[in-house]
Amino acid sequence: MPRDYSRFSENLRIAVADRVLRLTLHNPDKLNANTEAMHRALSLVWDEIQDDPDVDLVILTGAGERAFSAGGDPRQMQKMVDEVDRWWRTHVEARRILWRMLEFDKPLIARVNGHAVGFGATLALACDIVVAVEDAKIGDPHAQVGLVCGDGGALLWAQHIGYMKARELLFTGELISAREARQLGLINHAVARDALDATVDAIAAKILGAAPLALRLTKNAINLPLRQLAHQTMDAAMSNEMLTALSDDHREAIRAMIEKDTPRFRGR
Repeated sequence: MPRDYSRFSENLRIAVADRVLRLTLHNPDKLNANTEAMHRALSLVWDEIQDDPDVDLVILTGAGERAFSAGGDPRQMQKMVDEVDRWWRTHVEARRILWRMLEFDKPLIARVNGHAVGFGATLALACDIVVAVEDAKIGDPHAQVGLVCGDGGALLWAQHIGYMKARELLFTGELISAREARQLGLINHAVARDALDATVDAIAAKILGAAPLALRLTKNAINLPLRQLAHQTMDAAMSNEMLTALSDDHREAIRAMIEKDTPRFRGR
């Protein structure tokens, strides 16, 4: 009997066919920006997929063509600031999302159909293979909204492209094109939009042609250093992010985003 994923359906869409599960971030009216329901679901769904005997590979993507995920929604951020207890839940969930994605032993392909920003970039970079449309932008501007990129960005960017370039991109919050991301080794492929599905499907077919147990154990071995680093750093990183979430600078950044103004940071 097929596994029932309906409890995750508020901001995710899940479909299984031919041993491939397609997991779609679904908040298209806000460029698939993170919501409480999406965040909660992403912290739980990987265990369900891990145990699904009908799934050997996962494709993670976003609804529509404009964005994979735009990251945080300013009004959702305002709720987090106004109700601090929400941050405690977020702390636990964010840690679990990254840990579970790195522990997940089935191949995981990110089909980046548009911009991947902040938390959206973290989700893409936690995947095994990233295929993006060439006009997509990817970046992590946490610092520009008064936050530490503690949800995985500080870890993943440095491991993928090295500390020097990662520092520059995370400090400036610059969004780079998928083409540049490919040149840096941050992602695997930057392709024309009309070639996105064919490229993803071709990679998936090649992977599915390999021995499943060998694939899973290979992934386990490759991800071991990342898993160790994640366990060593995520508590501190998320605690730092929570501290900045309570700062005046973060409140000012939210105000500026909502009012379409330039933030005036004061370092407190």
